[in-house]
Amino acid sequence: MRQILKNAKIYDGTGTAPYTADILVEGERIARIAKEMDLPADQVMDLRGKSVSSGFIDEHSHNDWFAIKKDPLPYFRPFLLQGITTFITGNCGISEIGFEKGNPFVNKLGGGIFGFEGTTGQYGTAEEYFRATDRNMPCNMAVLAGHCSARAAAGGVENRPLTAEEEKKMLDILEKALQQGAAGLSLGLMYKPGLYADVEEMRKVARLCVKYNKPLTVHPRAESKVSMAYPQLTGRSHLLRAVDELVEISRGTGLKLQYSHAIFVGRRSLKDKDELLKIFEQLRADGVDVMFDIYNECLGVSVITVILPAWYQAMTEKERKKPFNRVRLTALVKATSRLLGFGFNDIQIAYIGPGYEKYEGKSVHQIAKEEGISDMNAYLMLCEKSRFLGRVNMGPYSTPEIIREFEHDEHCLYMTDAWVEEHGIQNPAIYDCFPKFLRDSLLGTGDTMPNTIRRMTGATADRFMLADRGYLKEGYYADLTVFDEETLKNGIPDREQSFGIEKVFINGTLVCSDGQLDGEALRTTGHAIPVFS
Repeated sequence: MRQILKNAKIYDGTGTAPYTADILVEGERIARIAKEMDLPADQVMDLRGKSVSSGFIDEHSHNDWFAIKKDPLPYFRPFLLQGITTFITGNCGISEIGFEKGNPFVNKLGGGIFGFEGTTGQYGTAEEYFRATDRNMPCNMAVLAGHCSARAAAGGVENRPLTAEEEKKMLDILEKALQQGAAGLSLGLMYKPGLYADVEEMRKVARLCVKYNKPLTVHPRAESKVSMAYPQLTGRSHLLRAVDELVEISRGTGLKLQYSHAIFVGRRSLKDKDELLKIFEQLRADGVDVMFDIYNECLGVSVITVILPAWYQAMTEKERKKPFNRVRLTALVKATSRLLGFGFNDIQIAYIGPGYEKYEGKSVHQIAKEEGISDMNAYLMLCEKSRFLGRVNMGPYSTPEIIREFEHDEHCLYMTDAWVEEHGIQNPAIYDCFPKFLRDSLLGTGDTMPNTIRRMTGATADRFMLADRGYLKEGYYADLTVFDEETLKNGIPDREQSFGIEKVFINGTLVCSDGQLDGEALRTTGHAIPVFS
């Protein structure tokens, strides 16, 4: 099929100024970009007054778990409406890939967040995943291999070091994934069983990324001044201690280190921002290719157990109910709360389980008041009712001022870190995260439009070596996002809907026009993207 998009204001993904031209699309690719093309075509579309860029790339996603659903479109719909055509998935150590057939721990791979319900199957290797998803999903997808998944497959999720045999198996799983086209590896040091890995184990994972010249994305062990990751509640910020671990595993290696979701949980953690950036600057001087990413939100989504220490989570139910352990936990959490500047009033319940809808949208503190119990008891009650699998929205994770500063940092990429939930309150980032970045630019608080678009297209494609994607260039895949700058500038964010995005093409197919999706076309538009260095 031949299509011509005429009179488009083109942002090509390089960060250079936009220009006006016509775009010829033939099949899946951009055949030509030139002034005033007058050629026969199956479809001609006049985009006068509109802007177009390469389709947006969500640099940090977990949609590898949703691409294998029997009906994946509902899980991709809100992302398509905000102009996203491609995802980097498998982040936070929790990838769908990373196990062999018949593995006894396969149902432990989702980190308590994701699973295989309603999927077309279980695909343990990158090769199997690419075969299963290519042209069987709405959007394009590159996949990272997760350390948590491979570690669970090799040795389960118990709180213990791996044996030498188990560690070799884990590393073999990760290396095989890289050889088969995984875009990199990911660490999730706040999730089981990744939180049980020591620095030496992390270093071995990092070496694989150096060997194959692919990124290592890292959800650090702590993202706040104090946490349950380290026993000392005073002294150096836990967020910075977690970054120190990354310095230890990467300094002088040339590692492509991608620090995931640069956030600062709790008001007293916000001051760590400047030192974090200084550490990154020093790492780059020492030869580490370090970058980071952000979403345009000041809150985040996590599992309800995120503030529970590992030692408490590892206990049996009988041990958890012993008075001494309960007193010890309560004292630790109270001290942590004071040091963090973050309390139970900042934890909003997103989902507990069927029959507990009355808790959704309320803070733990509000629920405690309604139940006539202490905040701590209310929190533990909610953990138990959800079988320690509940979901929460938490904040503050950042401030508008920090987001604006990061938007101007050339080493910062953009993402959503969001997925569509079956029940409860959704993460607001699924709706309008990328339009909000564009709006910031147009209002003058973000970076320039060429730079903003580069961070959500070409820069991300470069970072993860996505061939022929991320740029609006001849010969590249025709992933295109058409938007109206005036509508974006005047848009009202945070209304659980996108704004300013008018059309979306994936691999040359128009899949979204004026908020309407072509469900039939979206069954087969998405490509799996193996990455080979």
